[in-house]
Amino acid sequence: MRPEEKIRDQETIDTITQLINNGAEKMSVIMRHSDRFYHKDTAMEAFMGLTEKGKEFAMKLGSQLPERPRPRLFSSPFGRCIETAYLIDKGYIKTHCVFNGHNSQAVELSPFYIKDIHKAIDLVRDIGNGNFLRKWFDREISENIMLNPEIAADTIADFMVKQISAIDDGEIAICVSHDWNLFPLKEYKLGLPHEDYGSVGYLESVIVFEKEGKNYIANYQKEPIPL
Repeated sequence: MRPEEKIRDQETIDTITQLINNGAEKMSVIMRHSDRFYHKDTAMEAFMGLTEKGKEFAMKLGSQLPERPRPRLFSSPFGRCIETAYLIDKGYIKTHCVFNGHNSQAVELSPFYIKDIHKAIDLVRDIGNGNFLRKWFDREISENIMLNPEIAADTIADFMVKQISAIDDGEIAICVSHDWNLFPLKEYKLGLPHEDYGSVGYLESVIVFEKEGKNYIANYQKEPIPL
C-alpha cells in the first residue's frame, strides 16, 4: 500500500494568481499529473490512469484558472498526463466557455532521463524513492540508468523558457508532467532539496515566467528568483 500523497492544486492556483497580480507577463507552468493508480508490474507503469479523485481535482484546477491568460496545454505522452491535461482544459471550458484547441505532447515532459527503466524501478524498490533521488542527484547512479541530473534539469528548464517564447500574449503554458521532472528543478534551480521540502504532490507545480524582459522561476515554497 503506497502512502497517500498530497494534492497541491490550490498551491498551484494561488501561486499563478499571485504572480499574475505581481506583473508576470508570460508564464510557463510545469506540474505533476493528478492522483493516479499504481500497478505492481513495472511494464504497466506508462498505462496507469487517474483515480476518480484525480479526475475530480484536475477538473477543479482547470475551473479555477483565470479566464486570462488563457491556457495552452502540453503534456508528457503518458496517459495519466494526457488525461490530466484534458480534464484541466474541460474544467476551464466549463467555467469560461472558451475553447483552447488541443493538447500537445512533448518528450521533455516525459521521463526522458531514464535510460534503463527496469534497473531504475528495481533501485527505487530496494532503497526507496527519496534515497534513489538523492543518489541520482549525488551522481551515484550510473548514467547508463539515469541521465546526469543537472542536464535533465537544464533540459526541462530550457523547454519551459521556450514555451514562454512560443505562446502568444494573453496565454499561459500549462505543461503536465511527472514528479521526477519537478524534483531536479526544485533541487538545482530553486534550491529546494526533497529531504527538507518534501515530495512533489499531485498537481504541484514549478513556474517559469517573464517580467520586464527577464526570466524567473518560483513555486509555492520559494519566492521568484532569476533563472
